[in-house]
Amino acid sequence: MEVPRLITDRAYSTYESMIEREVAAGEMPKHIAIIMDGNRRYAEEVLGADPMEGHKLGRKKLEEVLHWCLELDIHIITVYAFSTENFNRDEDEVTYLMELLEQSLYDFADDPDVHAKKVAIKVIGDMSMLPENVVKAAEYALERTGSYTDNCLNMAIAYSGRQDIMNAVRGIASDVLEGKITLDDIDESMISNYVSTTGLPDPDLVLRTSGEVRVSNFLLWQMAYSELYFTDVYWPGFRHIDFLRAIRTFQQRHRRFGK
Repeated sequence: MEVPRLITDRAYSTYESMIEREVAAGEMPKHIAIIMDGNRRYAEEVLGADPMEGHKLGRKKLEEVLHWCLELDIHIITVYAFSTENFNRDEDEVTYLMELLEQSLYDFADDPDVHAKKVAIKVIGDMSMLPENVVKAAEYALERTGSYTDNCLNMAIAYSGRQDIMNAVRGIASDVLEGKITLDDIDESMISNYVSTTGLPDPDLVLRTSGEVRVSNFLLWQMAYSELYFTDVYWPGFRHIDFLRAIRTFQQRHRRFGK
């Protein structure tokens, strides 16, 4: 016999409230990084729709998750929005994604909640690979929010973890040649000052949706000691309870950093 929907909804709500209280009583990650994966598969397998619909829903999901993080006082969020490898996709899809990213940057920059919570919106990645409209949107977002220090949303667009490290090596080598630093000055802390997230703590938690269990060239230097969490939920279908479970799992782990 099928359980009435009203009963299942109440049970779900009760369970979510229980996890919410448990999570609220625990230590929060300061920085969470998210690999937002599964937009196309969600559209095709769940909705039976065009893949572009999945990307549109994925954009809306990012807005939701940002607010969930702010509600829990998670101050730094870094999301993998578009990798350098994603440029190899079909031209129409890349164009559509660039338009969505452009609109997202403008929307975040003008969001009253973003300003109320003092969220800095920044783009990390190779800006030279981006079309002018996206570059302008990134500059607009930084101009509107760049002075905020309470919270930060990093959008990794045209981003590659290996390229991030390579750029850091180039920057250090250039400064050595110019006599600004010496070889003996180079240590882990210095390298961290040359990667794209300079000035921010490394992510405490790296979360990936869609069931894939890999990091896909994302924040390779920064995630050396991050807790990793993988869920088989596609990004557009990522629910508040899925988010709470990820945070609870982080809280239940004991971070020793090699000690």
